[in-house]
Amino acid sequence: MRKTFPLAANETLMDRWNEIEVFTHVAELGSVSKAAQALGMSVSATSRHLIALEERLKIRLIQRTTRQLYLTVEGEKFFAQSKEFLQGMKEAEINISDVALNPTGLLRVSASLSFCLLHLNPIIAQFTKEYPNVTFDVVASNRYYDIIENGVDVAIRTRRVESDSSITIRRLAETRRLLAASPEYLTNRGVPAHPTDLKEHDLILYTLADNWDRFAFRRNGETVTVPVDGMINSNDGQIIVKAALDGLGILAQPTYIIAEHLSSGRLVRVLDDWDLPRLTMNIAFPTKAYLPARTRLFIDYLVRNFKDSDYEAQWTN
Repeated sequence: MRKTFPLAANETLMDRWNEIEVFTHVAELGSVSKAAQALGMSVSATSRHLIALEERLKIRLIQRTTRQLYLTVEGEKFFAQSKEFLQGMKEAEINISDVALNPTGLLRVSASLSFCLLHLNPIIAQFTKEYPNVTFDVVASNRYYDIIENGVDVAIRTRRVESDSSITIRRLAETRRLLAASPEYLTNRGVPAHPTDLKEHDLILYTLADNWDRFAFRRNGETVTVPVDGMINSNDGQIIVKAALDGLGILAQPTYIIAEHLSSGRLVRVLDDWDLPRLTMNIAFPTKAYLPARTRLFIDYLVRNFKDSDYEAQWTN
């Protein structure tokens, strides 16, 4: 059962708020006098709030010496929870203020280079026309950044689950992975009729894909797994696409990366009646009771853009 602390007769919720705010400032600044200055309070009043909090909780939160102070184990835990609580309250106020309608600040977004070039940049251009006071720090990387450690607000990735329970996932769209090659390559080398024919062809492989050195095909209940060895291997989708456009071999890439080249005829689908394991594109972001308005609006903007564009239908056809 959760322990509760009923209000004393002469105590108010404001008193508790002040106590927590004082404690958080003292813990952050490492000094009662610095906390008092930051809060515009006297040192004695700051100390009284701190003592009152410890007396009410009946726990020592801060150990004091003549030269310094430091948090106890219980103080460290309470500091983390108090900081999150105060931040949540501040964000709640922001979300119902004018800032919610006119968001400001920096948004740090992470995605693969291909997604940044093909989809993120156009979406950011549209978003900033509506919300010009939001700025972006775009982190293009084909490896997954630790969202919390690297201060990422929004990440677009094909990972289905996150090992960190403090990360929320929101689905964007599913996409097929296709084999494709240039018309010139297929004219010169022929078109494979069955997955096992790939051993006679030059392949261009993405080394960061799951099980990148073998293809697991499925068709009408039949499964075929083919070990593959690339003539060209790379950790970046754009390098792979360029190599295929230059006629150097058959690539395997998500539809969203090569859709434009398929439409123009510069790339041609190969073994299209066979299906490789599909990818789900997701938005990942820190789990918070109150997201900053700019983050919440951008996530909703992404989801709406994908829905309006009907990308999933295009990418799974």
